[in-house]
Amino acid sequence: MLEIEDLSVSIGGKQILKDVNLRIGPGETHALFGPNGTGKTTLLNAIAGIPRYAVDSGKIIFKGMDITQMPMDERAKLGIGMAFQRPPAIRGLRLKDLIKIINPQADAAAILKKMDFDAFGEREVNRGFSGGEVKRSEMVQLLAQQPDLVMLDEPDSGVDLENIKLIGGAINQLTQKDIRPSSRTKSGIIITHFGHILEYMKTDRAHVMVGGSIVCSGNPSEILEQIKKSGYEGCVACLCPA
Repeated sequence: MLEIEDLSVSIGGKQILKDVNLRIGPGETHALFGPNGTGKTTLLNAIAGIPRYAVDSGKIIFKGMDITQMPMDERAKLGIGMAFQRPPAIRGLRLKDLIKIINPQADAAAILKKMDFDAFGEREVNRGFSGGEVKRSEMVQLLAQQPDLVMLDEPDSGVDLENIKLIGGAINQLTQKDIRPSSRTKSGIIITHFGHILEYMKTDRAHVMVGGSIVCSGNPSEILEQIKKSGYEGCVACLCPA
């Protein structure tokens, strides 16, 4: 589904990512851990194609196609979707209308109901929303899009327990965790700082990013336990191959 090959990325002339390699197969969901400022969000934004993230070297391959220089809108049409950590509010655009813009065939009422968001369909996108409501708004938009690759930037940040359960359930649906593994075709990558969301969604593999590079990869629960035990310094020191 996704192959990152020796990817180096800069913002404003400052290099953030350094020779990142990552492979996510069809039906796989990966978690990405790491301290603040280490490049996790930069990686997702580079995959999404946000213009200010300049690829210095390397390749981004999606469904066998080199999308390294492809515009953001074309990547979205190919099936890349992203929930941002701090999405903007959009004045004058109702959430239910945005759902129809994303996907004219989407059942807006059913999507809003699934996220317990019926009362927000008539409201302007993210305007006056709490932190948890913004996260649910992002999930509503992804459920409308139904991307082949779902990318989520800290969906559990600043979210209460009730919202985390809703968001985790939506992520499981988007990544087809409700069907048998051999039938899954959609993939996901999720940034999480504390790992709370992993209690409510299923992940297949985890990676630790430090200093702009992936330094460790392995079983999500084992990686998270190692982080809790010895911090990210312990992950750098461990012998688990990247």
